[in-house]
Amino acid sequence: MDGWVCPLPLRDHPNVILGHGGGGKLSSELVEHIFLPAFRNDALQNLGDSAVVHIGGQRLAMSTDSFVVRPLFFPGGSIGELAINGTVNDLAMSGATPLYLSVGFIVEEGLPIATLGTIVERMAAAARAAGVDLVTGDTKVVDKGHGDGLYVNTTGIGLIPPGVNIAPQNARPGDVVIVSGSLGDHGMAVMSVREGLEFETQIVSDSAPLNGLVAALLNVTPHIHVLRDPTRGGAASSLNEIAKASGAGIVLEERAIPVKPAVRAACELLGMDPLYVANEGKLIAMVPREYADAVLEAMRAHVFGAEATIIGQVVESHRGVVVAKTGIGGTRVVDMQIGEQLPRIC
Repeated sequence: MDGWVCPLPLRDHPNVILGHGGGGKLSSELVEHIFLPAFRNDALQNLGDSAVVHIGGQRLAMSTDSFVVRPLFFPGGSIGELAINGTVNDLAMSGATPLYLSVGFIVEEGLPIATLGTIVERMAAAARAAGVDLVTGDTKVVDKGHGDGLYVNTTGIGLIPPGVNIAPQNARPGDVVIVSGSLGDHGMAVMSVREGLEFETQIVSDSAPLNGLVAALLNVTPHIHVLRDPTRGGAASSLNEIAKASGAGIVLEERAIPVKPAVRAACELLGMDPLYVANEGKLIAMVPREYADAVLEAMRAHVFGAEATIIGQVVESHRGVVVAKTGIGGTRVVDMQIGEQLPRIC
């Protein structure tokens, strides 16, 4: 335990539990108290979706992500598209143009070759759609019973254009908070398959590459302060991370938050809050109010931002805290969840 930072992480858990991978407070503690003290450096310290490093006079964004979703196929996608779109989106959230990806496969003995082939074909199609190349990779096979069929890791690099400075620390009072579309689609699509739930309207994952949408926003203005794709832990966790990093307060208008009726019904059935459900094709943007109308217009003109809307603002008060104005005129704190609401969905 030498080198650990006091107070020790994991609250009352002496061993790792699933909640440590859920994107909530337990995940944050694991990073802050174990990984950061060991690996600390300027690039890692920013804790963004991707690291920004300087090489040869250019700014390079780099990101890595591992995908352990179960089941491997779900309405609207598979682990293959997730592995491409997830890393492409992490790079795009720093304003970078994604260029190259690596891929690592951890395959469980017994996985049908046809299943692996289908997933690989879907990955290739997703990479072409995102405009990136898979340029290196690795494959490991583990004993039967030591995995859920297939785990995939992707790592990506991209270039950040001059004049672009997007980071969670940049949120400023007066910024508006924009979401590119309805929340909770991906998480509930996976849960509906896993739990055998049927609804009048099938819930489909929103998995999509967002680099084209980000490029459209940067064509409007380079003065975008924050971009974030609310994956694990949903919008609530992403907004809390931004509030903590910037030291600003965030106020949401609960009635303005877009959630599809089928997703809302599924959440109510399962006792979940859509704000905490993962998304794989949505982004949250924080921009100065004077650019809000132009940014909204650009987002709504893009296929992946057609339902974009303003859901709140950044404020001076209650620094580091996210609150929501409810439909009946009250206010509630939107805290970061402790563990995970939905396991193994990305």
